[in-house]
This record gives sequence, structure tokens and C-alpha cells, in this order.
Amino acid sequence: MKFILVIACIPFYLLNSQVLPERQRAQVVDSILEDRFNNLLPILMDRSDIDMWVVISREYNEDPVLKTMLPSTWLNARRRTILVFYRDQEAGTIEKLAVARYNVGKSILSAWDKEKQPDQWQALLNIIENRNPKKIGLNFSKNYGLADGIVRTDYNEFIERLSDKQKEKIVSAEKLAVGWLETRTALEVKYFEQLVDITHQIIEDAFSSKVVTPGITTTDDVVWYLRQRVTDMGLETWFHPTVDIQRSNEQLESHIVSFSNRPEGKIIQKGDLLHCDFGITYLRLNTDCQQHAYVLKEGESEIPDFLEAAFKKGNRVQDILTSNFKTGNTGNEILLKSLKEGRSEGLVPSIYTHPLGLYGHAAGSTIGMWDSQDGVPGTGDYPLFENTAYAIELNTTVNIPEWKKDIRIMLEEAGFWGEQGFRYVSGRQEKIRIIE
Repeated sequence: MKFILVIACIPFYLLNSQVLPERQRAQVVDSILEDRFNNLLPILMDRSDIDMWVVISREYNEDPVLKTMLPSTWLNARRRTILVFYRDQEAGTIEKLAVARYNVGKSILSAWDKEKQPDQWQALLNIIENRNPKKIGLNFSKNYGLADGIVRTDYNEFIERLSDKQKEKIVSAEKLAVGWLETRTALEVKYFEQLVDITHQIIEDAFSSKVVTPGITTTDDVVWYLRQRVTDMGLETWFHPTVDIQRSNEQLESHIVSFSNRPEGKIIQKGDLLHCDFGITYLRLNTDCQQHAYVLKEGESEIPDFLEAAFKKGNRVQDILTSNFKTGNTGNEILLKSLKEGRSEGLVPSIYTHPLGLYGHAAGSTIGMWDSQDGVPGTGDYPLFENTAYAIELNTTVNIPEWKKDIRIMLEEAGFWGEQGFRYVSGRQEKIRIIE
């Protein structure tokens, strides 16, 4: 099924009205967390075969996973915060404990009375001994930085105090941590759709005559418009946006220039093909979007047919990629099959799709990197699970005889993989935007 992106130009005050005040945002964040702890976490612990998950972190040096578990009013961990999740599958229960001086929100209750047991580590050991888990998961991982959050000091101090019996139960919680980060609940998807809508709407305004005046406006002007617009709405960008130009009298730059070291402050001219890379954060979710716009030349009322045809090839690579999504297949399997199919159709694709959600470049199944088109060891070997979101990020190089050069159609849209298959979270770009 195709989802066509059709968005009217929405006045700023209406767009801004979609964003909740801080107090209501906090309520939403805490509701999402409660749902995830009570309904998602038990499923993930059973799937990863870990019945006790110990997450250890210190203030201002937070484990990336723990940071996603903090309540809305906690912007950082406090002192040393230790979370313990114990899953009793037979009883159908899950305990959520904090070996800390405070409750961690309403979902995770303090299980440490320092006056009775001054040693925090011993309090943790008592919890472990009393429950006698089969496996104790810790956040260390070779493949995922986001699942490698336990620092050396905490790891050493914890291991030194464990009994030999309990040490034998220590395992990497990589699969559990990645599952926690990558899985989107129905409640999250509802707000994720709104966030993607807002992202599209801001791009539409940035790529319009309201912002761009050919011969005057620079790419930096558009970049800082994007940043300022997000700030004015009370939101954040998780990376600095970029805007770049492809034009008929300039050679196509290499991939490395496409992703970094772009020329800054180029003046936008009529006849330019513009491209942006832009993502924002809201309710702890993140978007990542790349779209194109064309600046009409004198006498033009629509985009040249050769550019529209080139853009359709970019959409075709998207279709090939998403048609190969299959639960249980690895990112590398999906990548190689998609590249083979694209090349067999005469396309020149490059695919570098990544998980998207609680982090922008999130944990999960990596489907290529721009400089790893033969597969990505480790993260590319991770299988595709349902209820996960991805930045469908890719490009295809197209020869344009009219310009006597190649151009690169670079696209990125938020997609969701679930029980009903693949869908774009809020449509995708299917026509180049026009700037008059």
C-alpha cells in the first residue's frame, strides 16, 4: 500500500497548538512509561530469557537505557541509581525495584533503607539472594553502544561483591536492552505520528517562498530557520539540520560530502535542487527526515520531467527495500536482497536504514550504512522484530542527460513494521516540493 504525503501549509499558531505544554507532556511521558513497564517489559524479558535485569548508573553518566526509564521529573539519575527488574514468569508478575534513596517515579519503588543497611551494594545483593534468579542481565554489549551502559567502576564493584554462585548467572542484557529501546507501543505510535506530521510541516514551510528568496537566501539561512522554528515551538533538534544544493553546472559530490563537510552558506538560485536532513525530539521520541525541493526557473510552472522521473527512482528504491521487510530476517539479509533487486532494475541504490525511536540513531536491526553496503557486522545481524520503527534512509544515483551529470536522490522517512506489515508513519514524499 502506498501512502501519499499531502500536507497543506499550516499557520504557525495551528502547528504550535499540536505541541503539549510541559505539564501535559510530563503526564504523557509517565503514562507511556507505566504502560511499557507493566505490559511491554515482561514480554521482552521472557523473549530474551532473562528473569532479572540490573541497570546501574550514576548522576550525569547515565546508562542510555536507564535514561529512557526515568520519570518525566527526573532529568538525570541521582547519586548512584540501581534499578532491578525481576520477572517471575510462573506467577505472571514483574517487580520493579530501585536500590536508591528515592522512588523512581510511581512505577519503581525504593527497596533500600540506608538506615538499616548502609551499604548500597549489599542491599542489591540481598535482593538478588532473596529472589535467586536464573540469569542476571547487565548492560554490556560489543555491538550496541546504547546497550553497553554499565561503566567499568560499577561493573567491577558489583562483580567483586557477588558470590561465585551468582557470578555464574551474569549474562549480557543486549537483546533485552535493544528490545526495550526498539519496541514501540500503540500509545507511543499515536504520538509518533503527530511528531512526524510536525516534522513534515516544518520542512514544507522551510522549502517555500516564505523562507527562500532565490539569489538572496543561503542554505545556512534555511538551516537556522529550521532550528529556530523548532525552538520557538518548545521542541529540540537531536542533530544540526543540513540543507544542500545540486545544480546543473556543478559536479556531484562524493558520499562523504553528502554526509559531512558540506559547503556552508551557498546562495540558493533558480533551478537548484535542494535537499534537507532534519529531525526533532518530542515526548522522548525522535524523527529523522530527508526531502527535496526544486526552485523554479524563469518561465517554469512545474518541475522538469527529468527530475520527477529521477525522484520516482528514489521512491522505487524505497518500495523495494520495504517490500523485503520480514520478521526474523536480519538487516544484512534485507539489505543485500534489496540492493540486488534494485540493481537488477538498472537502479544505482545505496541503503543505510536505521532504527528510530527513543534515540535518533537507535538500537535494533541496522540495514546498511552508507560506507558498508556489503552488510554491517553485529548490528546488521540482528533480526527484524514487529512493532519497531525505522528511518527508511537511502539514495539512488541517477544520470541526468539534460544536466550532463549524475544527481543523487536522497530520501528518509519514518516507517513502522508491525503485525499488518510495513507502513510509513505519516506518509512519504512522492513529489519534489516546488519553490516559486
